[in-house]
Amino acid sequence: MFRGWVFFALYLTVFPGVMGAVQQLTGSELPVAETNVLYYLLCAALLFLLLWTFLRQSFDRLLDRLAENLLAAAVGLAAAAALRFLVGLIPLPVQNPNTMSYPEQFALSPAATAVILVLLMPVVEEILFRGLIFGNLRRYSRGLAYGLAVPVYAVYCVWQFVYAYGVIDWRYLLLALEYLPMSAALCWCYERGQSIWSAVLLHMALNGVTLYTSLAL
Repeated sequence: MFRGWVFFALYLTVFPGVMGAVQQLTGSELPVAETNVLYYLLCAALLFLLLWTFLRQSFDRLLDRLAENLLAAAVGLAAAAALRFLVGLIPLPVQNPNTMSYPEQFALSPAATAVILVLLMPVVEEILFRGLIFGNLRRYSRGLAYGLAVPVYAVYCVWQFVYAYGVIDWRYLLLALEYLPMSAALCWCYERGQSIWSAVLLHMALNGVTLYTSLAL
């Protein structure tokens, strides 16, 4: 797990800067979406190398408890959708830039956008946020694991928007409310199924639904 924590620290601090530098160097030669595909592929490959034993054992648990894991993913999907609908009734002062940008990203690079959101991003984020953070905290305290891991992921999804538009706007942190149901459902799914791969499947389904609904609006 030490290797995982080192990777997580680099993922939050160093990798985004490297990614921005690569995009500036390539310029128009490689579209942003395709560059992001390479970025997440590299992250996923490194995680597999660093945490192979954990991921293989977790895959064995997925197969051994296939019914429990699929049920956990299905229940998590329904619960996250219902809670997300209720949270959507809360009037927020800002709109979510993520969902607003999906139609444009998909129009420019449909395949790359789908691969990032539905395949690569769920794998990387579940290994880090559920497998590493929630899984380690769960060993010491179930309440602490949910109390920290759920809001940490929700804030992670929106913190970059606080200063993304040239000025610091703390209102964008309120968008974390929209990600709390998803984060809680993913933690519960991982705990219930005892395999990180059921949470990955649930994350893929949730991102797929989000992409589809954003394109349908």
